[in-house]
Amino acid sequence: MITLWGLLSLGFWQLDRAAEKRAIEADIVAAQLSPAEFVPVNELVNKEHYQVLLRGHYDNDKQFIYDNQIVNSNAGYYVLTPFVLENQTAILVNRGFVSWYGNRDKLINTNIGKNITTIQVKLISPKERIKLKQQNASPIFPLLIQSLDLNQLSQLSGYSIVPMLAQLNVNAKHGFYRKWQPFYGSVDKHLGYALQWFLMAFVLGIIALRLLIKKSGK
Repeated sequence: MITLWGLLSLGFWQLDRAAEKRAIEADIVAAQLSPAEFVPVNELVNKEHYQVLLRGHYDNDKQFIYDNQIVNSNAGYYVLTPFVLENQTAILVNRGFVSWYGNRDKLINTNIGKNITTIQVKLISPKERIKLKQQNASPIFPLLIQSLDLNQLSQLSGYSIVPMLAQLNVNAKHGFYRKWQPFYGSVDKHLGYALQWFLMAFVLGIIALRLLIKKSGK
């Protein structure tokens, strides 16, 4: 009976987790459907999943090549360009994916103008894969990187980088291949786990009932 109670408890716990995730996902979907608006620099960290408008200029001389990316089964890199907002504050704009095409010795032309402009981006929290290797004191840009350690990238670029990553709108100019992955929730995963625990409880209950019937018939 203790085991049966434990299995049922795990099932209901997964249902509770699914309800929590459903509420979170509803907020994310609402954010994605909101129209793009200008957001103060100090509020950008609170706008994950939102489309926002940014006004500033790109720094053509401090670009990063984010290596070891796979898109459509092709190995390549993302081009990350600082977009300077105000007072040496910048945000890294992911301008899209470029395939190596088997030639790691040649980068695509990443040059972009420094004129003041307005861009539309989607904000996401950067995921750090591995620690960034120590770079030389005087890095050569565009700089090949393996990780999004924003503290390290701030030091290398000389900017105070906003701790968010901006995905350039697919319709914007001056970008590369962009087909950003949509948000995939995890509610179904929790519901699946709950079903498994309940099925195990059901099977255990049937076994226990049959044993009880068999024992009482003796």
